[in-house]
Amino acid sequence: MSLGTGRSSPRSQSPGRLRPAPIALLLGFLALLDLREELQLLAQHFTFTALWYAVVSHPLAVVVLLLLPRLWRRG
Repeated sequence: MSLGTGRSSPRSQSPGRLRPAPIALLLGFLALLDLREELQLLAQHFTFTALWYAVVSHPLAVVVLLLLPRLWRRG
């Protein structure tokens, strides 16, 4: 039995707190859900105008998808 130094490890968290990975998955799912109609349109008939419309009309969903790898690494 070893004695601790009094510091908690970086992985130890309070039980009521969610880890960043499940939150990142939830945000990614909600972003894709928000963009589903535009993604279907892009899959059927890709145009740069449709891509631009999807980015401009759903900026929060696009930002979440762009930042998702960084959120995932923090988990």
